[in-house]
Amino acid sequence: MTIMRRAASGVVLFLAIASVVQSAARQEAPVPDKLIVLTFDDSAKSHATYVAPRLKKLGFGGTFFITEGFDFPTNKTGYMTWDEIAGLHKMGFEIGNHTAKHANAAQQTREALTADLELIERRCAEHGLPRPVSFAYPGNEIGGIVVEVLKERGYRFARRGGAPEFPYEGGQGIAFDPRQHEPLSIPSAGDARPAWKLEDFVRAVSQAKDGKIAVLQFHGVPDREHPWVSTEPEQFERYLSYLKDNGYTVMALRDVAKYLGRP
Repeated sequence: MTIMRRAASGVVLFLAIASVVQSAARQEAPVPDKLIVLTFDDSAKSHATYVAPRLKKLGFGGTFFITEGFDFPTNKTGYMTWDEIAGLHKMGFEIGNHTAKHANAAQQTREALTADLELIERRCAEHGLPRPVSFAYPGNEIGGIVVEVLKERGYRFARRGGAPEFPYEGGQGIAFDPRQHEPLSIPSAGDARPAWKLEDFVRAVSQAKDGKIAVLQFHGVPDREHPWVSTEPEQFERYLSYLKDNGYTVMALRDVAKYLGRP
């Protein structure tokens, strides 16, 4: 009887230690200053022809949010092909879901939103890409049943714009604070616009401190199909040089998992 009690006590102690070790492994890493996430929306052709090669050369990560909306199916001078999208994955970049139609997800029915998510997921599977775990709100419109549906489908991160903290115009925003913000409603610290100057970019990335991560939103570089959110390559080069020269770490959205205590 005494031996059995000792054995049982040993098992309890072993399980307790294992629980502590497992809990410690799940604890988030401290968020370093100067941590940046770069995201690129709307499947612009320049993502493959210009943006990805520049990021790769500098050792930067990034997330490309894919939609088949607008005239994606027919306009292959303005939008990437799926082979080009697959090429981004092969280069090490994250492919995220920006929905099939680029409709206002906050106003969609459950059935319509599910169908739009499923189409991009299916396209990824057809081209040998992982199922997306990151989502970007089309038009930065939040609300409705989006978060509920994303959770059901296993999404871990979702990027919105700078609203409601700032108006859409101007592209200002706030940094992502893992201690405060829902991971399925991550704010943009900046949403780049044609009128942006280097100081606008610096204002956005300088928020990456005190446990906060600056998530930046870009579209095409350039984006001739959506000129109101286009960034010219010369200006983008200034942004990249600033990040490199000032010691910023640049990653994809999926990679913030280690700072949220997620495997």
